[in-house]
Amino acid sequence: MPKLPRVTSEQMARALRRAGFADDRQKGSHLTMLNPKSRRRVVVPMHGRVPGTGITHDILKQAGLTVEQFCELLK
Repeated sequence: MPKLPRVTSEQMARALRRAGFADDRQKGSHLTMLNPKSRRRVVVPMHGRVPGTGITHDILKQAGLTVEQFCELLK
């Protein structure tokens, strides 16, 4: 299993868009994304700093993605 990369919030949102998520709404510094096919909802903090690995793992779990799939989406 590859190591979880440290990415910015913008990179994470871009990878989630490639996975089929679309921007649903944004309130303050939190972007809510929705996948219309799976009906999964993900909240990405857009604070301007790199989120920790725990937050990244939680977002991947909400999205139903593995670390391998996430690494492929980042390319």
